[in-house]
Amino acid sequence: MTARQIADLIASHAAALALFARQWCAAPEDAVQDAFCKLVRLSAPPGDPVAWLFKVVRTTAIDRGRADRRRARREAATAKPERWFAEPEIEGLDAQAAVAALEALPPEQREVIVSRLWGGMTLEQVAQVAGCSLTTAHRRFEAGIAALRERLGVACPK
Repeated sequence: MTARQIADLIASHAAALALFARQWCAAPEDAVQDAFCKLVRLSAPPGDPVAWLFKVVRTTAIDRGRADRRRARREAATAKPERWFAEPEIEGLDAQAAVAALEALPPEQREVIVSRLWGGMTLEQVAQVAGCSLTTAHRRFEAGIAALRERLGVACPK
């Protein structure tokens, strides 16, 4: 197909294709763009380009919708406290409060704390993984632990 024919198809059908895709996925414009990209890559144009576009948009949107739902299920499962703690309470510590406190930390501090406490990594290993100096890793760890103690109302052991 020529560039002019593609441009005409986009002008006349892109909005309808996006509306059509919206019933299956949250990003219908992406499904439409994918379909047009596939059309451009074809060695020979389809017999009925409009029907072909609707069919490709439909399958692409359905696939994207399924992927969105799988991702949402994974994210919902990850957000549950059980993903962080096996028991609802550990040595007097409320797991949900601990998860909320962890999630409230800046990502750099949370990464260091999880790597160190759950991953059993040394601060040297944590620094290497995080791409920072040992001093920075230590500073992030100390700041994160202090913030967790404050949020959870846990005193520093003597």
